[in-house]
Amino acid sequence: MEDIKNRLIEKSIEAFIMGLEIYNKPTIRYRIEGFSFFICNAWELMLKAELLNRGESIYFPNAPDRTISLENVLQRIYTNIYTRIRLNLEKIIELRNISTHYITEDYEAKYAPLFQACVINFVNELKRFHNKDIENHIPQNFLTINANYNILSSEQIRLKYPPEIAEKFIQQSNDIDVLSSEYNSSKFSINIKQNLYITKKHNDADFTVSISSGSPNNVAIIKDIKDPANTHKYSYNNVIQAVKTRLKNTNCILQYEKGFNQYVLNLIIDFYNIKSNPLYSYEHKIGNMQSFTYSEGFVEFIVNEIHKNPKGFVDSLKKSKKR
Repeated sequence: MEDIKNRLIEKSIEAFIMGLEIYNKPTIRYRIEGFSFFICNAWELMLKAELLNRGESIYFPNAPDRTISLENVLQRIYTNIYTRIRLNLEKIIELRNISTHYITEDYEAKYAPLFQACVINFVNELKRFHNKDIENHIPQNFLTINANYNILSSEQIRLKYPPEIAEKFIQQSNDIDVLSSEYNSSKFSINIKQNLYITKKHNDADFTVSISSGSPNNVAIIKDIKDPANTHKYSYNNVIQAVKTRLKNTNCILQYEKGFNQYVLNLIIDFYNIKSNPLYSYEHKIGNMQSFTYSEGFVEFIVNEIHKNPKGFVDSLKKSKKR
């Protein structure tokens, strides 16, 4: 058994390095898909070795010649569904699973922060579970991934791809934006892009610039038309997750035995007729298919309403529904 465990760890490290080499090689266009395949394989082998450490089987009970999937291993190692390491890897598994169906080259700018977090998570967990230092196999500076940050706007995506693929990409992109903001954890995503902001507070600046008042190039701030794909980023499930997270962060306990769930959200949507309110919801139509996404304002509205009456909020919605 010890030999099997060591072989799994060795193969895991090899898969991890191959994933990094593929991703950081600029001539390979298939690097997003390639990295997702190899990093998932690396995690699967490493975590299966940890199950063997714990004296657990990595085989299906009714099929001793087949080992369990990465999803199964992940659930057994990280039993808390909100563990950031698990959430991060689940999103990358999702990318791996759709890579054969969707063009993913333009996903890079969105997934790169998740990839970087996944790399660091793997290094740390390899050390924690197996006392293996990845720097014995690869220099530390190679652990930083080289990402392409040519981000397409929602409109550019719609022009570039057929409607089904475009909407799928936009929804995936928004999902990552929402989760990265809500989780706010380096174990879920690490932003490896540098942003520049202009501030008048000299002490807050990393470096200074000057603006010429004599420039002939005048500019003005205008109000632009907002794309609902950018303003209504929350999927139905992400609304639930965001509300639960914000209630927890503010120590607000909703007095309902099952907590904030689909039932409560449906009560809110129906009572306030949310799907008819463009400030809070947006309807996506592709052929005969229909779906809704929701705005940051809707999440804030729910949290504020619950804060007003956490004890009787759900009961009041139930009573209103019966009328």
